Amino acid sequence: MNPLPITEADLQAYVDAALPDARRSEVEDYLAAQPDEAGRVRAYMNQMQTIRSAFNPILDEPLPANLSALASAPPTAAVDGRRRPFLARWSLQRIAAGLLIALVSGFAGWLAHDRYPPAESLARMAPLPRRAAVAHAVFSPDVRRPVEVGAEQEDQLVAWLSKRLGTPVRPPKLGALGYELVGGRLLPGNVGPVAQFMFQDASGQRLTLYVSSENTPNQDTAFRFAQEGQVNVFYWIDGKFGYALSAGIDKGKLARIATAVYEQIEHK
Repeated sequence: MNPLPITEADLQAYVDAALPDARRSEVEDYLAAQPDEAGRVRAYMNQMQTIRSAFNPILDEPLPANLSALASAPPTAAVDGRRRPFLARWSLQRIAAGLLIALVSGFAGWLAHDRYPPAESLARMAPLPRRAAVAHAVFSPDVRRPVEVGAEQEDQLVAWLSKRLGTPVRPPKLGALGYELVGGRLLPGNVGPVAQFMFQDASGQRLTLYVSSENTPNQDTAFRFAQEGQVNVFYWIDGKFGYALSAGIDKGKLARIATAVYEQIEHK
């Protein structure tokens, strides 16, 4: 009997390590004969790892007091003649962890369809560098459609993003550092739109500049570094804007590029 054809659902289940052994072997044989598909699957796995690295620390954060209070709430129902407190059989930590794992796993599988920007609910969970790193991990490996509007339409891209953010935004010029504009896209932020510009060097290495206009209350203008999984991020606040430059390159090299971006923004 001929084996069943490998579907997109099989590939996503393979990425999620959710296939039976026999089917996993068939998928691996298929990927061995299809290098393009194998590369796509590797990219999805890398995205999942980056997202897990970015969000797993949330599991270690203290449980909010209002949720902890539920554990000691008065009993509300009788079972087998005995009254049991709410959530008696499951710890709140486990439930919170399960919800987060389900969210991250579902988000990682959804990435494969490359149709929508990151979910707003995820953005609310993370500060600027983490949101920027996740957005970088989602879109930078994409071969077919890494941006919504390409560099060949830069004027239209600038006009569109400036209109959506409500103020002029323009990508920096990084040609002297070996990076050329690929294009950009609009993303959802915590409470409004965010712009992402993507750049690429001759080797195909990509970096992204995440521009958020949601930082007016934040007076901390320091130039800072963060590492989210395999993604390095330099970020800073300038007026009402928050900027985050993300890439999977050496910290020192990224610092030089971030400094050039910062200087261009300061003198625009």
